[in-house]
Amino acid sequence: MMMEKLALRSRILLAGAAMSALLLAGAPAGAVTPADTLVEGFAIDDIISMDPGEAFELSTAEVTGNTYDLLVRLDLSDTSKVKPDLAESWTVSDDGLTYTFKLKPGLKFASGNPITAADVAWSFERAVKLDKSPAFIIDQFGISGDNVTEKAKAVDDTTFQFTVDKAYAPSFVLNCLSATVASIVDAKLVKEHVAAVTPSADYKWDNDFGNAWLKTGYAGSGAYKLREWRANEAVVMERNDNYYGEKAKLARVIYRNMKESSAQRLALEAGDIDVARNLEPNDLDAIAKNADLTTTSAPKGTVYYISLNQKNPNLAKPEVRQAFKYLVDYDALSTTILKGIGEIHQTFLPKGVLGELDENPFKLDVAKAKELLAKAGLPDGFSVTMDVRTGQPTTGMAESIQQTLGQAGIKLEIIPGDGKQTLTKYRARNHDIYIGNWGQDYFDPNSNAQTFASNPDNSDAGKSHTLAWRNSWDIPDLTKETEAALLEKDSGKRADMYKDLEKKILDTSPFVIIHQQLEVAGLRKNLKGFALGPSFDTNFVGPVSKE
Repeated sequence: MMMEKLALRSRILLAGAAMSALLLAGAPAGAVTPADTLVEGFAIDDIISMDPGEAFELSTAEVTGNTYDLLVRLDLSDTSKVKPDLAESWTVSDDGLTYTFKLKPGLKFASGNPITAADVAWSFERAVKLDKSPAFIIDQFGISGDNVTEKAKAVDDTTFQFTVDKAYAPSFVLNCLSATVASIVDAKLVKEHVAAVTPSADYKWDNDFGNAWLKTGYAGSGAYKLREWRANEAVVMERNDNYYGEKAKLARVIYRNMKESSAQRLALEAGDIDVARNLEPNDLDAIAKNADLTTTSAPKGTVYYISLNQKNPNLAKPEVRQAFKYLVDYDALSTTILKGIGEIHQTFLPKGVLGELDENPFKLDVAKAKELLAKAGLPDGFSVTMDVRTGQPTTGMAESIQQTLGQAGIKLEIIPGDGKQTLTKYRARNHDIYIGNWGQDYFDPNSNAQTFASNPDNSDAGKSHTLAWRNSWDIPDLTKETEAALLEKDSGKRADMYKDLEKKILDTSPFVIIHQQLEVAGLRKNLKGFALGPSFDTNFVGPVSKE
C-alpha cells in the first residue's frame, strides 16, 4: 500500500510540474512548448464533470473522445457511417430488435484491467441509472433503470447484446452508440470508488455508480488518459500505452483555459501555445499573415437560425414566414461577421450528416419580401421583437437582420439578454422572434429532424419541447414523417426521407436557418497531423506530432 501511495504521489507531482511549467503567466516571447507536448489555448470553462455518463458539454466531449473508447465510432472518411472501435463486428437480429457486438481480443483499460462485455453492460447500466443529461440518447430505445440489465447485457466475456423496443433504422441505433454517453468505463476500477446513496423519490438506487469520483477521475481506455483537470485552468492528458490502436505520437496534451481570441493569438505568435481554438475573424486574418502560423477549419454540427413564434398572428401568416427568408443578407454576413467561422447553410441537417440537403435557395430580395407582405395584408409592415443573447456572432447577426427587415417596413426591436434570460423566455414560448443556434446531440439526422420537424403535442402542456413546439408550429403530418424515417432500414431511402423533410421545412417553416458553424484553429507550422473533426468528440489528437 505504501508503494502504491508513493507511486501515485510521484505521478501527480510529475503531472503538476509539467502543467505548471506551461501555465506560468508572462512566459517570455519566443518561448516554445516541449517537443513531446501539445499545448492548446481553448475556452474550457464549460466543463463541469469528466464523467462520460454525465458530461454533455463541448469541451468535455473533446476530452472524452480522446480518453475513452466506444463500441463503434463515427467513420471520418464517410460520416454517414460508423466503424468498429472496441467492437470487432456486430449483427442485427431478423426482427431488428437485438444488436449483438463481438469485442476485439486482448483489450485493456489504461489501468491494465481487461475490457470485457461485462464492462460494456455496466457502462450502459450506470449511464441509464444515473439519468444525467445525456442519458436520453440511450433511454429513447425503450431503456430504463428497471430494464437496462436485461436490455444491455453481457452474453459472455466478449459478447454484448443491446435490445431496443422498435425495429429502428440500424444507422440510427449505431449513430447513437457513437455518442460519448456510450463510452466504456473500467467497471472494476470505478466500483472501487462507489459512494453509498440513500434512495429517494427522485433516485432509487443505493449508490452513485462512482459518479462523484469520475467527476474528476478517469477510467477509460482511449489513446490518451486523463491525468488532471483544474476547473477553469487546464486539462492534462497523457499517452495511454495500453491503447489497442496506434499509440499517440506525443506524450502529453495540455488544454489551457483561454477565453479571449486576442489572448490566444498573442500566445500562439509567441510560441507559448501550439494551437489557438477560439479565434474571431480579425485574429484569424492576423494569423493568416504570419509565416510561422497556419489555420485550419471544419464544419461542425451546429446551425444558427431565427425562429418566428406562431402565437404571434402576423408571424403565423405563411407569406410572412416566407418574406423573412428573403430579408436576410446572407452574402454580407458571410463576408463580415461570419467570415472564417460560419458557412451559409439554409437546411436543418448540417453537412456531413446522412440525408443532408445542400441547397441555399434564399438571398436578400427586398422587393420579393414586400410582395409577400402585401399578399399577407401587411403592405406597410409591422412591429416585432427579437430576443438576442449578448455576444458574437448573434448580436451582429441580429443588427444586420434589423436593418434589412427595416427595408421592407418591419420594425424590429432587439431585446438583449444573457443566455439564461433569453433561453428561459424562449422555452416558455413567450418570445416573438428568437435568434440562436442548435447543435446535434448525436451524429444522426434524427437529432435535428426531431426538433425542427416534429411536434407531437402543440399544447402549452406538451411534454416534447422541440424547437417546433417552442415556436407553436403544429405539424402532425411532418411529425409522422419524422417518426417514419426512424424505422426505415435502407440508408439510401432514409436519406431521401430526410431530404424531403428539409425541402418542406425550407418552404413552410417558421425557421430561417442561416449558417453552419465552422470551427477554426490557428496553429504553429511545426505541427503535423492536426485536424478538426465534424464534432468536438472527433477532434482527435493522437495523430498529432511535431517536427
